[in-house]
Amino acid sequence: MNVLGIDIGGSGIKGAPVDTEAGRLIEERLRVPTPQPSGPGEVAEAVAEIVEHFGWTGPVGVTFPGVVVNGVVRSAANVDRSWIGEDAAALFGGASVLNDADAAGVAEMTFGCGREERGTVLVLTFGTGIGSALFADGTLVPNTELGHLELHGKDAEHRASARAREEHELSWDQWAERVQEYLEHVEMLFSPSLIVIGGGASKKADKFLPHITIRTPVVPAALQNEAGIIGAALAARP
Repeated sequence: MNVLGIDIGGSGIKGAPVDTEAGRLIEERLRVPTPQPSGPGEVAEAVAEIVEHFGWTGPVGVTFPGVVVNGVVRSAANVDRSWIGEDAAALFGGASVLNDADAAGVAEMTFGCGREERGTVLVLTFGTGIGSALFADGTLVPNTELGHLELHGKDAEHRASARAREEHELSWDQWAERVQEYLEHVEMLFSPSLIVIGGGASKKADKFLPHITIRTPVVPAALQNEAGIIGAALAARP
């Protein structure tokens, strides 16, 4: 069936109707900038704009860049902190709401590189921050938020996210060194059988993945930056 998937990020909000049986967008996605300030009211207006753009009246799934438990936001690292405690599911009119990286991971495990992969699989999204989705034999362990692991006394995403590469004007080689350090850390913690790199950086995987050398196989996400939209739609599928 077709479901509208909306992916809220720290810099942009993207949405499109999704064929949840095929795992693909059925219309060109719409992207609007994440409003500043990025409080619940402002973001809800942007989400409504996407719903109205597609004239959508069916089920809707929405991702959020933070911990989400039963539709309620528990953390907000890359959007306004006024989100904490907000019932996002109610705010979005009863939509299914889940962590953005979890959504991307579910999509990648269902239709992408993680399909039929057993053992421990880690899907990492590199964008405004670093999102994570951890799977054990195909089952999601939700809200891991491994971008906030501490490296050099600060959140790992402050050193190794795609935004950090741009802010610090790092070359791809220089950024790959930071990504390598981060991947070595999560590899030590979880001993995964596969690491999938998603988010905006996945579109440029050829520029940095060749410089990554760890024991675990590391591959770019097959669904690239559409994974969050697809995963959001899967979460709302009846």
